[in-house]
Amino acid sequence: MRTPTSQLPTPKKRFRERFSLGGGSWKAGADAGGYTFVELLVVVTILLILASAVLPLAQVTSQRQREAELRRSLREVRTAIDKFKDAVDTGQIATTEITPGSEGYPSDLETLVEGVPAANDATGRKLKYLRRIPSDPMINSNEWGLRSYQDKPDSTSWGGQNVFDIYSKSGGTALDGTKYRDW
Repeated sequence: MRTPTSQLPTPKKRFRERFSLGGGSWKAGADAGGYTFVELLVVVTILLILASAVLPLAQVTSQRQREAELRRSLREVRTAIDKFKDAVDTGQIATTEITPGSEGYPSDLETLVEGVPAANDATGRKLKYLRRIPSDPMINSNEWGLRSYQDKPDSTSWGGQNVFDIYSKSGGTALDGTKYRDW
């Protein structure tokens, strides 16, 4: 036989029945239900297993995001170097601003940020190619490895004549197995 709804205990009444105040502290009543220690251990174990499965996934996702940022930064700077070279080749930059032996490439990365005076422009307008030097997300620094036009393609030391290419100084390996400095 079902108990009528009006006779069901209210939440307050159930709380009072379950716990009694004795000796100044709350004590569970004899008929109070709860979780056993074994049940708690099982739940904690399941949570630990789930957390251990999610952690490597989060690390790979974080590395993938940093790799994407590295690719964007490299592309941004390399595009700026190419635009500078094209401007020199088309005569948009005065030849007095070009260092002899630079092959038309910028002398350093700061030149791309600070800009160079436009050729045949009396207003003093500067051609700028970067807003700022992007940071290398793998080492969290604005320090990039530089290569000049005269350096060997796999050189790790900069000749100092110009900036033909940049690379990451990170010694790490990408998710695809390649070295970041080879990108």
